[in-house]
This record gives sequence, C-alpha cells and structure tokens, in this order.
Amino acid sequence: MNLFVDYKKKISDILKNLESKKVIKLPNTLNALTVELPPKNQNADISCNAVMILSKYNLKSPTEIANLLKENFLKAFTEFDSIDVAKPGFLNISFKISFWEDYLFKTINLGSKYGSNKRVKKKYNIEFVSANPTGPLHVGHCRGAILGDALSNLLEFNGNEVTREYYVYDYGEQIKKFVESVYYRILEILEKKPFPNNENLYPGDYIIDIANNIIKTQSIKNYKNFDNIYSELSKESLKESLALIKNNLNLIGVKHNNFIHESDLINKNKVQITIENLKNRNYIYKGKLSAPKGEANTDWKKRNQILFKSTLFGDDTDRALQKENGDWTYFASDIAYHSNKVDRNFDILINILGADHAGYIKRIVSATKAISDNKVDLICKVSQLVKLYKKGQPFKMSKRKGNYITVDDLVKEVGKDSVRFMMLNRSNDVELDFDFEKVTEKSKENPVFYVQYAYARINSIFRMLNLDLKKNIELNSERFILNKHEIEILKKISEWPKVVETTSIKLEPHRIPFYLYDLVTLFHSYWSLGNESKDFRFIVNNKKKSASKLLLLQALSIVIENGMFILGVSVPKSM
Repeated sequence: MNLFVDYKKKISDILKNLESKKVIKLPNTLNALTVELPPKNQNADISCNAVMILSKYNLKSPTEIANLLKENFLKAFTEFDSIDVAKPGFLNISFKISFWEDYLFKTINLGSKYGSNKRVKKKYNIEFVSANPTGPLHVGHCRGAILGDALSNLLEFNGNEVTREYYVYDYGEQIKKFVESVYYRILEILEKKPFPNNENLYPGDYIIDIANNIIKTQSIKNYKNFDNIYSELSKESLKESLALIKNNLNLIGVKHNNFIHESDLINKNKVQITIENLKNRNYIYKGKLSAPKGEANTDWKKRNQILFKSTLFGDDTDRALQKENGDWTYFASDIAYHSNKVDRNFDILINILGADHAGYIKRIVSATKAISDNKVDLICKVSQLVKLYKKGQPFKMSKRKGNYITVDDLVKEVGKDSVRFMMLNRSNDVELDFDFEKVTEKSKENPVFYVQYAYARINSIFRMLNLDLKKNIELNSERFILNKHEIEILKKISEWPKVVETTSIKLEPHRIPFYLYDLVTLFHSYWSLGNESKDFRFIVNNKKKSASKLLLLQALSIVIENGMFILGVSVPKSM
C-alpha cells in the first residue's frame, strides 16, 4: 500500500483513457510522471507533475491542460476534495476526510506488514563483518555488522529470503601469528615463561583468556613442541576466538545463520578448481604487472605471475592470483569463495566492506561477473570509519596492542539500542562521529531516545484509558474527524511505504532513522500543543477525546514498531 505508487498508476490510467478518447496526446512513456508530497508551504496532500509533461507535448498552455486535467480528475477520483494548480505546472491534490479514514483503517489492519513491498521475492546473500578471527570485535566492525543486519531485516521485511553470512578468514600468516600468541600465553601460564616482546604477536588480555580456556579443556596434553601441536592448537584457538566474536555480535543483536571457512575452501582445493575454471574460459594468463600507483618503480620487481583479466569486467588493472612463494593471494581465495556463493544460486550478493577495503570492490565485482557469466549481481557497501568521542576527547584503537574500544565496551557504556540507532543514523559511506554523552541524553538531541519516548507516550495513553494498543477500536456512531495537525501526522505515516521502497532500492537504511525522527517530531510537537489547549489532547478528564485520535495513535505505533524492527532497536512501552 504505497500511496504515491498507487496514485501514479491511477493517474496514468486516467491519462491513457483520455488519450483513447482523443482528448490529449501522450508521449511514448510516462516514466517522467511523478506523484510526490507537495512543498510544505502548499496546503495539499499529494502533488502531480502531469501538466508539465503534457503542456509542451500537446502544444497547449499549462493553464489549459491544468483545467482539463482538474475537471477529469475530480470526476474520476471521488476521494479528491480539491485540486489547486501551482506554477510551473503542478496539480496539488487534497483528499476528503473519508479517504484518510479509510487509509487509517487499512494501515491498522496491515499492522506489521504495513510498508512492506513483496512484489518481487529474491534470494539474497549478505556477507558482513567477516573480521579476522584473531580477537574481539572493535567499534569499526560494529558499524558494518549493524549495517549488514539492518539490510537483512529490511529485505526480510519485504518478503525476501536472506542468508546472513560470515566468511571466516582462518588461513594464512595472521592466523599463524594469532595461534603463536596463544601458545606463548599458555607457556606463560604453565611454565612462567615471559611473553615475547614481538610486535607481530597479539598481546591483548583476551589472548590470556583464550589460553586459559584451552588449558581447561585439556585437549592438548603436551606443549613442548609448537609445530607438533599446531593443528590442534589452531583449531582450539579459532573456536575460542569465534565464540568471543559471536558473543560480541550477540550484544548488538546480530546473528549470522551461515559461516564459511576459508580453510575449508583451501583444503577442498576450491581455489585451484575455480582458477582452472576461469582459465578454461580464457580469463587467466601469465604476465607481468607494472608497479601500483604511488609505489616507487625502484622498489617494484616485475615478474611473471598468474593474472586474472579483471580489466575485461571494468577493473583498472589485471590482478595477481599467486604470490612469489607460490601461495595463493588473498584475492584468489576470495574468488573461490564468491564462486561458492554463485554455486548456491543466490539472485543478489551483497558484501559489507570496511573503509580500508574500498579499493577492493572493482576486482571482486569483476571476478563475480566472470564466475557467473554476468548472471549474478554483487553489490558492495562500504562502512566508513567510526570516531569515538568522550568528554571532548577522541578514543583510539589498535587491535594488535589490545587497547582498542571493543563492542563489549561500547554496549556496556551506552546500551545496544543507542549503538544500533546511532550507527545507522548516518549514511554508511560517510565517517561517523559517535559521542558518548550525546547518545545517553534524554532529550530531542538524542534521536533514539526521542523515537522510543514517542512510543512510550502512546502506550501511556492507552494504559491510562485501560485499553489494549493492539485491539481494534471502533468508531461506532462517532464521526471520524482529525484536525490539521493530526492530518499532518497521518500524511507522514502515509510516507512510510515510500521510505521503505526507496531504502530497499538504494540499500540505504539510514533513511529510516531520519524518517522516524521526523515522524515523532510531529507527534511530540502536537503533544506540546495539548499543554496549551484541551482540543489537542488525547485524554480529557480521564476519558478519550475521540476514537479517531486513538486510531491515529495506533497507526503511528505500527510505523514506529516496523521501523525499529528493521533497525533492530527495541520499543519500550514505558520510559
């Protein structure tokens, strides 16, 4: 139920009917036709640009076309109360109150489905977080995790099938250094040997916790020889680290339903198989690459390498697949992983990448095109950096040194709801300043509080009237009526399906907290009017002012619930 999409189609049908009667001529397409909200200074409900489209095409003045359309629209749409013409050629349309009554009841009846768009159901794979399993998640991971989770909620709200996936990078030098760090901590605990002063190791306190947990399992009896126990110690260390990561994710309400391990792909020879597949399609060759931009030519050694023809698919340069020592590059393993995704028959793949991986997008998109013969779309969303501030001073992070701000630290400081809402309150492609003081304020300046407080206020009204917010309200003999302020709230409510559709098309969940904040601002402002006049109150002398007002509150609560569901933020009934 999208008011603007529905009326675009209805108006298009009327225009086509007028063309069939030789009243007007239409262009080949009506794609330029829009039905939007009018400017705030215009007293109308919706606005249409049909006059602008048809005036030039029919060689008639805007006034003549406007009068023609106004006459026909008022005949065809009995729900239209009036139509005003605004320059340079907009029809500003106002609905009768009976239309809003009907719309309100439809909204309430749809409930948790209000705003969802289930026209085309697709199968999505959203890969997000995928941090190296070498320790707890920090705030940078947090933003990408919440972005991926909110996008998953959004797509599921629209009836799509979504796999929330974590790719476990459990192979390579970083993992070896991580396991080695655990090993030295174990020796420190069992044999009092000092932990090496080596900048390549992970000295964080969490390594001590992992070491103690492994000791308790007694899965390894003898720690004398690192090489002999590496396989088992690696398995146990990664299990402990992943448990820590999953716990961090749980604190912010994120749960993946699928984990793919890089080591499994390596051990099953998936990389070699994928490279051979691409080679058979003439996408692989041996050649030499020039020095990357910004790297001194004197430091660059040209050598024959196995290269992927990434430039065939829009990349800036072809990409190396093998290191000088013969090991596969990070990119080669990633190609194998995306081949695995393609094999699982998803319609659309979405990767949430950190800010430091923005330069990686072209090559992995190129690889996915090659693997799938251009049949599978890969969309990459970059989650930019988060800057933490407390008492005016920035916090800094360093994963190796172990003094970074973890997800656990952040949630303990401000709570899950504040973390999620504020992480989604800015576009993912811009840096985010996260101010500890601001997100704990109980004021209009704290958006999450302001939205939750609106929902709590609605619940308080129903509690005072001893009514269930979820039960149907009957008008009975009461005449449906809303004042202009209430109609403005209802008009904003009618925007919700459009917001969901735009957010879904652009994959930009930050539009939802913006919308919710604007919506509840109207409500809180109206609440304040009740302090000046009883006419604007919902309760007078402990009785409801009108059933119409309560219906409006029910619809408002539904939109807040649906929006906060997508954001993964709670809606407390009291605050």
